[in-house]
Amino acid sequence: MPDHMTPEQRSRAMKRVKLRSGSLERVVHQELKTLRLKFRRHVRSLPGSPDIVFCQKKVAVFIDGDFWHGWRFPAWESKLSPFWREKISTNRKRDQRNFRKLRSLGWKVVRIWQHQLKQNKEACIHRILNGLHTQRG
Repeated sequence: MPDHMTPEQRSRAMKRVKLRSGSLERVVHQELKTLRLKFRRHVRSLPGSPDIVFCQKKVAVFIDGDFWHGWRFPAWESKLSPFWREKISTNRKRDQRNFRKLRSLGWKVVRIWQHQLKQNKEACIHRILNGLHTQRG
């Protein structure tokens, strides 16, 4: 299906999308609160504004949508229009750049994909806890 907006209109529309604390993030937040863990959300001073941040342990958690962040992107990018192919490719490059910056600053990065959280929430929480225990604070 072709895009019915001009590139300028699409750009304006996409800039207005500011989803924070979506349903997947809320699931993780609730689980971490149940475990009485203290964390911050969307710390803008860190590269990529991680979804969940454990400041003392220097652990940053990203909860990423499969489409928007390109889970196994090379397998399906050819099915997209040039606009979306470029958009997701840019998102992936930005994600990798932010992860590298965080790691160079001494942060551990935990990335949880949408499908992983839907398939096995407990395993995702365990990955976060494992990141907290393996990172020196």
